[in-house]
Amino acid sequence: MGTTIWELDFYSRPVFDENQKKLWEVLICESPLDIQQTPDRLFKFSKFTNNKSVNSLWLSEAIEEAIAQAPNPPKRIRFFRRPMNNMILKACEEVGIPAYASRRTYALNQWIKERLETVYPQQEGYDPSAAKAATVKYPELNASPLPDAVRGDKSDKWAFVTLEAAAFQEMNEWDIAFSEAFPLEMMGITPDTKIPGLLIFSPRAMPLAGWMSGLELSYLQLETGSLPRMRLETGASDSWILADLKDKGTLQEAQGFEATKKEANNVHFLAVQSDPESESFAGFWLLKEDG
Repeated sequence: MGTTIWELDFYSRPVFDENQKKLWEVLICESPLDIQQTPDRLFKFSKFTNNKSVNSLWLSEAIEEAIAQAPNPPKRIRFFRRPMNNMILKACEEVGIPAYASRRTYALNQWIKERLETVYPQQEGYDPSAAKAATVKYPELNASPLPDAVRGDKSDKWAFVTLEAAAFQEMNEWDIAFSEAFPLEMMGITPDTKIPGLLIFSPRAMPLAGWMSGLELSYLQLETGSLPRMRLETGASDSWILADLKDKGTLQEAQGFEATKKEANNVHFLAVQSDPESESFAGFWLLKEDG
C-alpha cells in the first residue's frame, strides 16, 4: 500500500493522578485500508500526560515521536472527537500533516474499547464511574441532498444485496476505481457471515464515486419516519440522502439490510456501478457503524 493514514485520539482517560486530576492520553493507530492487511501488524502508539500539558505543542511533539517510531509516516490523520477539533488540527498543521474529522476511525474505536476493558482498570488511580462516562454521542443532523454534479437522473437505480464474507478475500482482484476496506477478522467476522450492501447503478458512476472518495465515508443507515430514506454518514457529522424509500417493498428491503447489518457486527458495504451488467466498480467501500 502506497498511502498510510493514521487515526488519532487525544482525550482524558478514567485514570486520576496524585492530584486527583484525570490523566490525558494520545492514541495513534494506523488505518487499515486493505482487506488483506494483518490487524496485529498495524502501527500503534500511546502516551500519557497530565492535564497541564494539554495543548497543541505537546500533541505535535507526541505525533513527531510516533512518526519517528513508525515504519511509514502518514499522509493524513483522521480524528473523531469534535471538542478536540482545533487542538488536533493545529498540532497536525505544526508537523505538516493534514488532518480530517472522520467517523471512519474503526480501528481506533476498537482499540479504545479494548483499553477501557483491559488497560485502564489495571492502572493506579482508575475510576470505574469515570469510565462509564467515556462515550460521547452527538445529536444527528438533517441529511442533505447529494450535490447536483453527482446527483443522478431517473435512470439511476439501486439495490440491496448481500455477499458472504469469504467473497471479500478476492476484493484486491476486483476492478475498482475508488475503494477502501479493512480486514474482516478485525471486526470478528467469520467467512460465512452475510455482509449486506447497497449497490447504486448510475450513468454518472465515476463522478459519484470520485466525490464519495473524498468524504471520509463512515456508514449507511436507514432513517425511519414519515419519509423513510437511506442516509450516508460522512466526516464528523455530515449526512447525505442516498435514496428515498417510497413504497412498502423497498422499506422492507431496507429493514432487512439493517437487520443483516446488525448480525454482521454493523459491517456493510456501499458500491457504485454504471449498470447491473458491469463487471467493474466505480467505487466500493467496506463500512462499519459504531456500536
